[in-house]
Amino acid sequence: MLLTAQLLLSYQRCHRQAYLDVFEDKTQKSAPSDFLNKLRQDRIEHQQNFFARQPWVQPDYPRYDWQAGAQATLALMQAGTPYIRRGVLWMDQGNGVAYQSIPDLLTKIEGTSNFGDWQYVPTDIRLSKRPKLEYQILATFHAHLLASIQGVWPEESYLYLRERGLYAVNLTINQPKLDLLLPELIKIIQTQQEPEVFIVSNRCSLCGWLPHCYQIAQQDQHLSLLPGVTPSRYPILQAHNLASVEDLAFANPTQLAEVTGFGREVANKLICQAQAFAKQAPVIFAASEVSVIAAQISPAPIELYFDIEAEPSLNLAYLHGVLVVDRENQTETFYPLLADQPHQEEQVWQQFLDLVLTYPHAPIYHFCAYEVQTVERLAALYGSPDTIIQPLLERFIDLHAHVTHTVVLPVESYTLKLIARWLGFQWRNSEANGAQSIYWYSEWLSTSNRDFLDTIVEYNEDDCQATYHIKNWLADFLASELAAPALQSP
Repeated sequence: MLLTAQLLLSYQRCHRQAYLDVFEDKTQKSAPSDFLNKLRQDRIEHQQNFFARQPWVQPDYPRYDWQAGAQATLALMQAGTPYIRRGVLWMDQGNGVAYQSIPDLLTKIEGTSNFGDWQYVPTDIRLSKRPKLEYQILATFHAHLLASIQGVWPEESYLYLRERGLYAVNLTINQPKLDLLLPELIKIIQTQQEPEVFIVSNRCSLCGWLPHCYQIAQQDQHLSLLPGVTPSRYPILQAHNLASVEDLAFANPTQLAEVTGFGREVANKLICQAQAFAKQAPVIFAASEVSVIAAQISPAPIELYFDIEAEPSLNLAYLHGVLVVDRENQTETFYPLLADQPHQEEQVWQQFLDLVLTYPHAPIYHFCAYEVQTVERLAALYGSPDTIIQPLLERFIDLHAHVTHTVVLPVESYTLKLIARWLGFQWRNSEANGAQSIYWYSEWLSTSNRDFLDTIVEYNEDDCQATYHIKNWLADFLASELAAPALQSP
């Protein structure tokens, strides 16, 4: 069995992903998304920029013949080659297990080793802005294999990050973590124990195995489909014989809070979530807040619906979409304030301010905190006066917060897309999402094909319309609940 650094990375992200990478039919795995391909291309460019700074040598060996690659790499290290690009490290662990890793760079430094008065340190080049633990563990894995080859642990192991530059991994701290992971991974592979499906929306979204796992989860009505059932809470629920949606829906909130240690609010929300799934209908969560939030989102003569498209790698907000709903005149007008080029960000920011200040009393509806955070960032970046920005921020209304504080829905995640689609709203482009928008903008910058911008604008308008759709539904739903006898004042 060959245990590779890539397999170790998969295992850290998801135990099941590592298992499927080894044993499952690869035709069940979906092709990488455009966004994922963009990330891979960005990493290649990041690596190329790094390697352009110094000469290097790459071992020559037949493709996929890793043992030959390890021998070629060993020869380069024995010869004292200063920089070795993508050298192959190989270690026979015994019991039919071998370890293999391919650090992006091996650098010769002074020190004592099997080679003489020099040794090597590994470096991985990552697109990440921060030293994620999973990457630190891989860097430690490189060091572990390198120690078996050169007879001494390297003094350091490095990550080269996109903005932070060179980061020294603490091998003393991470070695015990690696020592725990490797036997677990070996056991799963040797015994062919298939880990249980567990869907975590933000973690699984870029995994090619998601459609395969999701189908199984749906068939089993797995508890991980319920928002709030986290990987840490799930085994606790299992230990108390709460392994199905029905079991959780009929649980007692006080007892659940006591036996699990979740706390009353979490326990109550989990039960409400299960009830919503079982009934396929919304369930009121915080009856005491219904009247307050209903008043906050009551119809206004003019309402604004706001959604931003951004490119995180450029720290750029390139589109401010604003839907102006004039209820008195029964009109809806969409304004796509678009930066064709990154340097136009300040210009479209000012256009946004000019537009929203035209309607000084209109509430500004958005979904999640990102729009507020971006407005605050752009205001600071471009020196917008607080006398304008603070009153503006007071007009923002986060519909995500209002939905999640008052009602529980039969959805698997409280995203704009899942909630709006549950309500019957459809995007004109069914494949459109935030990640795809980032890809489209990148393609526009590289090709100047205006179709990419037009597609982004259409998607952003649909996001604004979806926000409008959710707001109308929530207002109507809360009004109907207030009219119901159970919530009326005695």
